Amino acid sequence: MAELNVRFYSNCLCRTVEFKMLLPNEERKDIPWEEDKHRPEDMKTLLLLHGYTGDGDIWVNKEQATDLNIAVVAPSGDNSFWLDGEATGRKYASYIGAELIDYVRRTFGIAKTPDKTGVMGLSMGGFGAIHTALAYPETFGTCAALSSALIHHEVAKMKEGSGNSVANYDYYRLCFGEPSKLLESDNNPEILAKKIKASGGKMPKIFMACGTEDFLLEPNRRFHEFLESEGIEHVYEESEGVHDMVFWSKYSSIFMPKMF
Repeated sequence: MAELNVRFYSNCLCRTVEFKMLLPNEERKDIPWEEDKHRPEDMKTLLLLHGYTGDGDIWVNKEQATDLNIAVVAPSGDNSFWLDGEATGRKYASYIGAELIDYVRRTFGIAKTPDKTGVMGLSMGGFGAIHTALAYPETFGTCAALSSALIHHEVAKMKEGSGNSVANYDYYRLCFGEPSKLLESDNNPEILAKKIKASGGKMPKIFMACGTEDFLLEPNRRFHEFLESEGIEHVYEESEGVHDMVFWSKYSSIFMPKMF
């Protein structure tokens, strides 16, 4: 496998950005069954989204990704909730949903079709994975969301001067826009799902998991119930666990083979 650090200029973020990449590109000619295993035309691409306070890093099992012939692209999204903000240089959804994928396609010749392009995230990145897949269903055929910060209903009720234990009102307004308008906007993944359904478009495959001791369990259950009420096929799993890498490592390994 090749492990790369790639830098390029992002027009969406108005600065030079960096992402990490795992590229399964080795042929072991000394091991006959390893020859020609990682053909580019068969390679899948997984965009990997970090959580709040995190940065771009490859947190899935690298050996498993290599065995599955999955290239992993891990960008940094700051604390953006992976959404397009109103301010200049804060188009994070456009960055990962369009600009970054286009760059990867042109540079590495992969992620050409939705059935071979997916996105996975944890916590804030879990929200980002669902939102990105639903915002760009023509690009992403599958997504996996772990312990997702699906807090759009909570944010929608926030008033100036309020917030929660994680961040204040001004932070959430910066990410989501005016809270009172959030639930009717495209920053609400439920709106995006309904738009795909109404247009007759192809819905991305959705995989979700959350620990039964996780503080984000109820928002995950609520989104699961929304998908059920809309008749949208998806996989939703709960098991013992908290908001930590033990749980995320477990379910990233469970979901990766099923996504593509």
